[in-house]
Amino acid sequence: MNILKAVSLKIASTLAFALMGAQARYLGSTLPVGEIVFARGLFALIPIVLFFGWRGQWRGALKTERRKAHLVRGAFSVVGTFCTFGALARLPIADVTAIAFIAPLITVVFAAVILKEHVHAYRWSAVGVGFCGVILMLSPYFGNHAALTTSMMIGLSLALLNAVSSGGATIQIRRLTATESSAAIVIFMTLTVMAVSLLTAPFGWRMPATGPEIGLLIGIGIAGGLGQMLFTESYRFAPASFLAPFDYTAMLWAFLLGFWMFGEVPTPYVVGGAVIVAAAGIFVILRERHLGLKRLRDTPMSPISTMADDEIDPDAPVNRPLKTIREVA
Repeated sequence: MNILKAVSLKIASTLAFALMGAQARYLGSTLPVGEIVFARGLFALIPIVLFFGWRGQWRGALKTERRKAHLVRGAFSVVGTFCTFGALARLPIADVTAIAFIAPLITVVFAAVILKEHVHAYRWSAVGVGFCGVILMLSPYFGNHAALTTSMMIGLSLALLNAVSSGGATIQIRRLTATESSAAIVIFMTLTVMAVSLLTAPFGWRMPATGPEIGLLIGIGIAGGLGQMLFTESYRFAPASFLAPFDYTAMLWAFLLGFWMFGEVPTPYVVGGAVIVAAAGIFVILRERHLGLKRLRDTPMSPISTMADDEIDPDAPVNRPLKTIREVA
């Protein structure tokens, strides 16, 4: 385990994703969302191919017996990507980023409903507190009905739907990692997003008119692909439950990029709500880690790790039955 390297890679991944979002927001008023999504997938293949080629993981990477499961994962990604870029075209970066923080809390709900995990009061309480933070973030929009435009309403709806789709994607990734390599998961997801976004071409796509537009389209894909690779690599050096709280550094990058590129200053409601949601999410993560370690102590002959503390190489295909996380609070 290399804590410094793991944290550095994780924070770098949040910066890369924030740069992707900032570029998408810049182009959102001039190019169709479907075109931006397609560029995100197409140019993301550059760092993805280089990364997995460097790791020597291309041999058999796309062989799978679970095509339907990959399609479900891809469907969540399609919805999430379209919603993210659509929301960024209508709302400040910090607002979209803060709303996305509820994804781990939605994962708790999905884990209880879909994976049939036994979720106790601690985590349900964190979910409730987190949603109170969301209400606080949204209160300025609904407090001034005169300033609430149709575009803002659409943006808020898309941002919330993105958080829901992210929670669903997390659950599906849990299922896929039982048998699939990271290369297969990432590649199939990217190809699915590209294929669906290409269907929107007849509805208003146009050739980029300037060099900066072309550069930003390429930059969106490079930043997104690089962020995915940095994110994946960080988990090779530290447990997921240790690194997960560093996801919230994305809010810092959103503040800085939003102010620098667009002059956006987040309201106190957004800052306060983001802090509440982040605290609730971190509580869920730490609680799961605590109980995961407790189960390891209580079952020395047959240790059961939670998904958050799985030390197995996340990029190696594993032939083992699907694990579910039960009896967690």
